Formats: sequence, C-alpha cells, structure tokens
Amino acid sequence: MEATAKPFPYILRAAGLEDLELICRHREAMFRASGRPETDLQAMRSPFRHWLARELEQGRYFGLIAECLGAQVGGVGTMVLEWPPHPSHPDQAQRGYILNLFVEPGHRGHGLGAVLMSAAEADLVERGVGYAFLHATGQARPLYAATGLLTTSEMAKPRLGAARSIA
Repeated sequence: MEATAKPFPYILRAAGLEDLELICRHREAMFRASGRPETDLQAMRSPFRHWLARELEQGRYFGLIAECLGAQVGGVGTMVLEWPPHPSHPDQAQRGYILNLFVEPGHRGHGLGAVLMSAAEADLVERGVGYAFLHATGQARPLYAATGLLTTSEMAKPRLGAARSIA
C-alpha cells in the first residue's frame, strides 16, 4: 500500500499592526524557552512592544504569520538593515535580519519552522537582499543549519559600558 502525504494544514499571511500582541507573545515565549530569566523578559516587554509598533507602522518590520484552521500558530520577521559592504556582500550596503521565528509547541515537528524560514528568505530576496543573518537559540540551531545558515565569527558585548571582569 502506498503512503499518502498529509496535506500541509498551514497558511502564511503577512503580519500587520493587528498582530502586535501575538508577535510580542511569541518573542517572549521564544526567549523564555531559551532559558532567559523572567527579569530580562519583563525588562524587554514594554520597550519591544513600542519598538515593534513603530516598525510595523513605518513598514520596516516584515512579518509572516502561520495559521492553522484559523488559529495563529507561528511566525517569523524580517528586516532590511543598512550595513557597510563586506567581503560576504561586497556590492550591497545592507543585510537582511531574520528574527522572532516561533512555532507553538503543539505545531512543532511538522516542517512549519522550515517553511517559515524559507518564506523569510524569499521575502528578503524579493527585497533585493543577498545576505541574511540571525541570532540562534540552541534549540533552533539544527533547523537553521538545515536551511543553509552557517555559523559565523560574530561576537557581542551585551551591555556596553558594563564593568569587565578578567579571570
């Protein structure tokens, strides 16, 4: 007997200002699942909400929302950031940034994360972007690697001006 593929039950649509609370909730859940302390999430909550509202209103945050039978079950965002030309993109003064990829726990393992990543990449290509980056949680690294993202040499100092300790 031949196995038949199950239909993909998800629909992707563009995010809008009406999705502000959903995107905020997904972002917080993403960071919570990665082990961030609640104090960090609480500190981020209001500033992120205000930032996202402005970016959505001004058309600088491009999001996709995944729906299944009318329920919002995932999403991803993209942005086009000014960036100096670089050996990885010598003819472009911009980079694509992929952020806020989130799939509700009950919908994981069905390929939705990969579909959202593919749609985010297609969105950036359509906007003329040839290089994209993101910040990965440990949980999402296998998905990102499977979609062709590479680990780079980026380093970060989370709080500029904070005291350094040298061991």
